[in-house]
Amino acid sequence: MSPTRTPLLQSVCALLGEAATAYAGTNQEQQLRDLLDRVDEPLRVAIAGKVKAGKSTLLNALVGEELAPTDEGECTKIVTWYRNGHTYKVVVEPTDGLPRPARFHRDDGAIEVDLGGLEPDQVDRVLVDWPSRSLERITLIDTPGIASVSTGISAKSHAFLTPDEDRATEADAVLYLMKHLHSTDVDFLEAFHDEEVSQATPVNAIAILSRADEVGSGRLDSMESAQRIAARYRVDPKVRRLVQTVFPVAGLLAQIGSTLREAEYRALVDLSNSPASEVESLLLSVDRFVNGSSSTRLSPEDREVLLDRFGLFGVRLAIDLIAKGQAATSSQLAMEMTRRSGVRELQDALLSQFADRRDVLKARSGLLGVEAAMRANPQVDARAIASDLERISSNAHEFNELRLLNMIRSGALVAKQGDLASMERLLGANGTAVADRLDLANADPATVIPAAQQALVKWQRKAESPLSSTDLTIAARVLVRTCEGILNDATQGV
Repeated sequence: MSPTRTPLLQSVCALLGEAATAYAGTNQEQQLRDLLDRVDEPLRVAIAGKVKAGKSTLLNALVGEELAPTDEGECTKIVTWYRNGHTYKVVVEPTDGLPRPARFHRDDGAIEVDLGGLEPDQVDRVLVDWPSRSLERITLIDTPGIASVSTGISAKSHAFLTPDEDRATEADAVLYLMKHLHSTDVDFLEAFHDEEVSQATPVNAIAILSRADEVGSGRLDSMESAQRIAARYRVDPKVRRLVQTVFPVAGLLAQIGSTLREAEYRALVDLSNSPASEVESLLLSVDRFVNGSSSTRLSPEDREVLLDRFGLFGVRLAIDLIAKGQAATSSQLAMEMTRRSGVRELQDALLSQFADRRDVLKARSGLLGVEAAMRANPQVDARAIASDLERISSNAHEFNELRLLNMIRSGALVAKQGDLASMERLLGANGTAVADRLDLANADPATVIPAAQQALVKWQRKAESPLSSTDLTIAARVLVRTCEGILNDATQGV
């Protein structure tokens, strides 16, 4: 049990216990007790997107180890959980039957699971327990591709990720991979949001411009092109109402940064030492790179393996870095690949936007579960539960912050652009740490207290001004309370 549950989370836990008792003997009881058990777990972050969006590659990059298979094998068609564990263990949960331990082995790094004769559509999920510091605060869930040619595979992802009348989603947050924003992407992200608790909000969704290295057809400036596209998406009103932010990530580069082999580095050095005209010819296309004539010692088979691991952009970038003396060793090359992949920025966002909001997101998941139980079984007298749920949802300052953030993101709140930007920042849109909220270099009380006092005065004036609209007055009151909370914490720490 967590020793530091926030008052909000304590209230939600009490409500879940109350609801589980009220629904004793029904199908909803176990769902509610599961939610109560889930409160103290690491945050559950699902990785979603279309087929071949690079979900498994991104998961491997975030963990820093090649765990998830990236081929089109059986396990890529199953919802697979990667959790921090004391031992290495895999459990298969059939759609019909009891969970069973599964044998597994590693094939070139990736975990290959023996399903024990079950077909993928007969498996509800696979649970992988793996000792990893990267999984201590966040459980990563790899989902099959949506918009798959197999309607069964798509349905499995949608069923897991999107809430329905009977239950809330099992994921607390989602990383959604896309190349470009299509209608299917919008439909999924809208379905993932709820309309009940705090209203639909982008607080628990981040979009990833995946396979960013392919944006510029593998040119050396591909990542720069991807960053420009991501920047445009961040200010797009349609995107802002669906996700918190957009990051370009080259998953293959990030994965290589964690798993680069010395033999691969030597092969790249060999290529970089080849005549420039020959290398340029090889890098014109995938087919040229594999089958083109070369004076190197690398066979077509060797080059194909290298291409599978790095991608054409990764090979081109590695050769360029080696030739310029920026990757004199394999460790230097690994470091540069990681740095240029965009994965570090995403990891920082996962901590600042998801993990640091853990209690709020967990509380939100709990309230959604209670709402789902009430909808699924209206025969149970849940008037007291409904009253407590409404009280928590309406009075919790954390949810008021989320509602206000959603108003800003959706364009529903009319105010000066500068005020809107400072509101978003103060609400934690750029990170929930005090320094991020107040736009400070650090959280030293000597700088936090005067900055918070200045912000408090500003929003008090807005709240009291007869010139402020009704919406702006309400927004200002929320921000006043945010500032008061920051000041209270800062002064106690002095």
